[in-house]
Formats: sequence, structure tokens, C-alpha cells
Amino acid sequence: MKILKTLRLLGLVVFIASVLIFIGTLFIGGYALTEKTIETVFSSKTDYVTTTLKDVAKEKGILNKEMGNAFVFTNEIESLLENYNTQVTTAIAKEKGLSEEEINQIFKQSIQDDTVVYSKEILQNVFPNDAAKVKLVDEATNWMYVGTKKYEKAADFKNDFTSKISDINRNNAQEYLIYPNKYTKFDLVKASIVGPLQENNTLYLFLTFGLGIIGALMFILTGLFLEPIPGIKNNGIYLSEATNRGWVALFVFAFLVSFYILLYFYPFYIVNWTRIVDPLKGVFIKGASASQWFLYGILYCVSMIVMGVRMFIKYRHNAYQIVRTASVLFFQIIFAFLLVEILPLFDLPGVDLKNAWPLDYNFVTDWNVKQHLEAGHLGKFMLVWGVVLSLIVVPVMVYLYGKRWYCSWVCGCGGLAETLGDPYRQLSDKRLIAWKIERWTIYPILVFAVIMTLVVGYNTYNIVYNPSNVGDSTLFGINAYKINEIYGFLIGSIFAGVIGTGFYPILGNRSWCRFGCPLAAYMGIIQRFKSRFRITTNGGQCISCGNCSTYCEQGIDVRAYAQKGENIVRASCVGCGVCAAVCPRGVLKLENSTEKGRINPNEILLGNDLDLMDLVNQK
Repeated sequence: MKILKTLRLLGLVVFIASVLIFIGTLFIGGYALTEKTIETVFSSKTDYVTTTLKDVAKEKGILNKEMGNAFVFTNEIESLLENYNTQVTTAIAKEKGLSEEEINQIFKQSIQDDTVVYSKEILQNVFPNDAAKVKLVDEATNWMYVGTKKYEKAADFKNDFTSKISDINRNNAQEYLIYPNKYTKFDLVKASIVGPLQENNTLYLFLTFGLGIIGALMFILTGLFLEPIPGIKNNGIYLSEATNRGWVALFVFAFLVSFYILLYFYPFYIVNWTRIVDPLKGVFIKGASASQWFLYGILYCVSMIVMGVRMFIKYRHNAYQIVRTASVLFFQIIFAFLLVEILPLFDLPGVDLKNAWPLDYNFVTDWNVKQHLEAGHLGKFMLVWGVVLSLIVVPVMVYLYGKRWYCSWVCGCGGLAETLGDPYRQLSDKRLIAWKIERWTIYPILVFAVIMTLVVGYNTYNIVYNPSNVGDSTLFGINAYKINEIYGFLIGSIFAGVIGTGFYPILGNRSWCRFGCPLAAYMGIIQRFKSRFRITTNGGQCISCGNCSTYCEQGIDVRAYAQKGENIVRASCVGCGVCAAVCPRGVLKLENSTEKGRINPNEILLGNDLDLMDLVNQK
């Protein structure tokens, strides 16, 4: 017994060490921008782009200069790209657009005694031998002509004209510009890594992922021998700093939230982590560089597998929990990770074939539809499958088995919640106000998703099937790209990722599924009103211990239903079955049966009813 406890403690130490090494790798090594880096990252661009970028880097003094801080290096990259774009735009403007000198000539002739007299004749005077340039400027600024628009102030005219000319110059330089978005910065920063990680990433893969897995399994597997008698044991769960919002939980919370913020919005700061998993990416494509999403997929799968082992041990006496855990592991590893990596090798879209709308909010975007249509018959089949899955398979399966078939058996979000999030399920809010907030948030998000889908789908239809109407990307006055971007930021990133997973140690493991997931809302409506699924209760056996309510990850007050002997038919129930598993009296049972008698509200007097005396006096 003492040896087992020592091994368990050693496993914990090894795991903590791996986490600290993992965090520390962000600050290992340095970054140096070289000519080779520029040529590699922008290999698809013209020689003009790479040559000019090298020249600008030399002028700034950052070419071949090693920097030890990713934050400083990224700032230098941003400045470099801004300077490059300015220089390119200026150069192209002299050749194809309007230079500063030409703009000033137009201003000189167009403003007389602070009165604007701008006209096409002035353009012809400034460009007597360049009809093409006259036409270019005329088409963009003819609404500013003296007979069309009256300017009270010359400064207003200058601002309007300068803005339009800037657009012209930028459009002319479009093919040469490099936008300093997070993806460009990620590619540049990662390609510039120098030092230990660049040379020994396999070693760091073992020191982080390898030791982390070994340490975690040592800690988990020893529990099988320390507690050899099967049965769910949640002893001391509210006394632990890790599972009751203590300092350990706060550290995990801070780490998860920080990770998701970096993953979604600042991936160029975690390039060292992606460098660690490059050897794993090389299994699929030799020499390929791992993206932040590949890193996320590896972390996701490793977390689910390790914590899945914990689930197998903890619930080893419960066949339902074992099969359910095996199912979510299968769908995550095979469908959400391996197939996503393998399909592109055959020129097919790398998509998660189990991801249903509206959880997959990019399903009807033009780029997604086009890549499916361009991938041949299999690509078209995958597109049709997505429609069938969302509109036919989902509602039929919910009718037959409840939303548990997806939320607790298939879904990746649910899979992570049921494995990594299992230690936090007791933290879900059981108060009535939480139930109200749940309904106030999840259904408006579903409506938001439907509206977004209609607008984006209309735009996609125009692009794919009605090219003559391509310029019209709005519906009901809503811009398709803007609403998709807003939804992706607020719901897809902040709610589903930062809050949904990052807040596990604070809000419990199903805050996203309970308060935000539009697919859960869609299935919940069907489950509530048209499904064969219910959790039946044998009220006579209930001893009101409260285990069921405590460990309900969806915040349902299961005990209240059990005390009444009332079936649990809640839209939010994901059918995880833990309420039935922790019940010491066998009161609860997950069933699929006929719809008759499924909803059976029983109004009975309870000992803690605040209106008990009033009700007695009314008799």
C-alpha cells in the first residue's frame, strides 16, 4: 500500500514537472528572420515580394538578428510588414496609381480661394497623355465634381479624395501586399525559431507529452489498486483544492483560459508548442509543419484518452459509462482527428464528418461549399451527408434515443466534458436562476445561428450558383461575412472555447453545452416535446440523499423529480447517466419507450414547501 501511494505521488510529481516544462518551452530559444525564412514562407509569392521584403528587413536591421522573446519578435514582424506594405503601395502608386506629387497637383488646380472646383477637365490637365489614369480616377471620384457635390470646406474634399485614391493605390498593389494577420505572423514566427526546440523537438515532445502521459497514468492507475472495490467514490470532492474552486482549480482555470485565448487570437505566441508536435505531424505528411489546430487536436485527444482511462477505472462497475466513454473516444480520435488529417492527403476536405449544423457554423460558408464541390463525387457526398446528418439523422436519433446519442456518445465537446471535465461536474449551478439564464441564452443563440446560416447561405448560393449577383453579400440588411465573423468570435471562440472549456474548474464541465450550444438547443426542443427518451424515477425508494442533483453536470435538480416520482424530461438533459450511477437506491433509470405517459407531472406536497401551511389552511 505504501509503495502504491509513493508511486501515485511520484506520478503526480512527474505530471506537474511535464506541465511546467511545457509552459517553460514558450521561453526557450530565440527567433531570427533570415532570407531563407522569407523565401520559404512566401514561396507562393512573386520574386518582387520576397526581394522587397528582404530589402525592408535589411533597412530595419532585423534580418539575421536573433531575438530571445516571441513578443518582441512578433512586434518587429508587424512593423516590418506595415513598412513593406507602405513601400509597395507607394511604388505601385507611382507606376499604376497616383503619387503624392500627382495628388498635390490635382489639389492645386481643384481648390481656388478655398473653393472646390474639382472636375474631369482638371484630371485631363494633370494627365494630358494618360487617358487610362484619367478614367481610373474619374470612375472613383466623379461624385466629387463641382456640379455634383458642394464642399463647404476644402479639407473635406481633400479627405474624401485622399481616401478614394488610397483605395485605388491599395487595390493596384493588392497582389503584392502581405496582410499582417495572425496566420501570416504565425508562419513567419514559427519559421524563424532557432535554438534547442528547432534542433531537439523530439526530446521536448517526450519531456512534455511523454512525461505528462506517464505521470498522469501512474497517478490514475494506482487508484485501481488503492481502491480495489468497484464503485463510484467521490470522497472529499468538496474538500479538495482541485475540485472545489481552490487554488489548484484557479491555476487550471487560468491556464485553460490563457491557452484558449492564445490559440484563437494569438497563435504566433505559441509557435514553440507547435514546434514540439512537428514530429507527430510528420507522421501524416513528411516534413510538414504543425499548425496551432494540430497542436490543439493532439492535446484534445491526449487529454480525453488519459482522462478516459480514469473514467474506465472510476465507473468500471457500470457498463453504460464504460461503453459511452469508449464511444466518445472513438469518435474523437477517428472522426475529429485522424480523418481530418488523412482526408486532405486524398484531395478531400479535412472535415469532421460527425460535426452537425448548427454546431458546425461554417457548414454553409462559400469557401466550405466550394471546397466540397471541387473535391469530386466524394466531396459532394460529404456535403450532402452534412445536410442529411443535420436535418434528418439528428432529429430521428433524438426521437429514438434522446439527445444523449450525440451529446454523450459522439460529440467532441461532450467527450472532453465527460473525461477531462468529469472531476468538475458537481460545480454546475442547480439554482432556479441558473435554469432561467440557461433558457435566456441557449435559445437566442440558436436563433442567432439560424439567422446567420440564412444570410451566409444566401451569399454562398449567389457565389456558387448565381454569379451575376455575387456583389450582393447582404440579406435583410445583414452582411454575410460580418455576421459569420461576429458569430465565430462570440460563440465559436469566446463562448465555446474560452468559457466553455476554460471555465471547467469554476462553472462545471458543461457550461457550453448547457448555456450556449445551438445544436444542444435544437436537439433539446425535440427531446422535450417529441422523443421516446426519459429518465424514470421510483419515488418510493428515494432517500433524498441528493447525489443525483449534486453530480448532474447540466444543473438539473434531479432529486426534486425523484421525490415526486416524476419522469425527468428536460430539454437540457444529455443522458450521461451519472445521476443513475451515483444513486445508492436504484431510483433512476434511463429509458426509451413509447411517448404515452412520458410527461407525468405529479404535484405533491413536500416537507420543504414554503406554502405548506397556506395549502393546508385552504383544505
